Amino acid sequence: MDTAPFTLEITQDAPAVFHAPPCCGSLDLRLGDCMDVMKTFPDGHFHLAVVDPPYGLGDRLSDGGGVLEKRAYVQMYREKRWDTAPTDEYFEELRRVSKHQIVWGGNYFKLPPTRGIISWDKVQDMPTLSAWEMAWTSFDCVARIYRGRSQDPNRIHPTQKPVDLYKWVFSKYAKPGQRVLDTHLGSGSIAIAAHYAGVHLTACEIDPDYYEAAKARISRETSQTDLFSPHNAPLQRRADGKPSQTQPTP
Repeated sequence: MDTAPFTLEITQDAPAVFHAPPCCGSLDLRLGDCMDVMKTFPDGHFHLAVVDPPYGLGDRLSDGGGVLEKRAYVQMYREKRWDTAPTDEYFEELRRVSKHQIVWGGNYFKLPPTRGIISWDKVQDMPTLSAWEMAWTSFDCVARIYRGRSQDPNRIHPTQKPVDLYKWVFSKYAKPGQRVLDTHLGSGSIAIAAHYAGVHLTACEIDPDYYEAAKARISRETSQTDLFSPHNAPLQRRADGKPSQTQPTP
């Protein structure tokens, strides 16, 4: 079955937008301040906001107590000094434009009590790094745990999260076709997951270097269709003449 090619359009006066087959989501990636971007949207425009804002931890955030201080992404972090926690105005605007919110590092911010927290178990024993991370959610649901390592040797951002983590988040809290907002694109992991989850993501990044690095990574990792996805399996005829979609071979 023929599929539409993946292309990335970049212009000086418009955000980058991926064009993908109908089974995939669309990506609207914007270089700019998220506060300015959010002001352009009406109330409740997004079904969900999944955000990972700066926690305001300084060097403690990235260097693993000194163990990782020579890594390239740690050096870039220290040069940029971007780790300033968001203001109350940020959270007010986030709640205005989205119906539900998931906020990584929610324990560092003044957010309402919730029972629907997410615990990301990092499955690692390094004593100078956190064993798990919390996400606050606005959902009135049971607390959930995701278990998965974060050990990408080619990471491009000090707070880079695994693509599989975001795939799991979308499987639990979003539906294909919904509009999702991310105010801090960072490494672009959420965009890669959104592409394959079939959600329409609008994401902002204020730093040009991280923005360009994320675009390159996203383009590289979504450059071809997942041929083993049930969405892309060719239709075949059964013995009774009715169409039947083939299943991928394990």
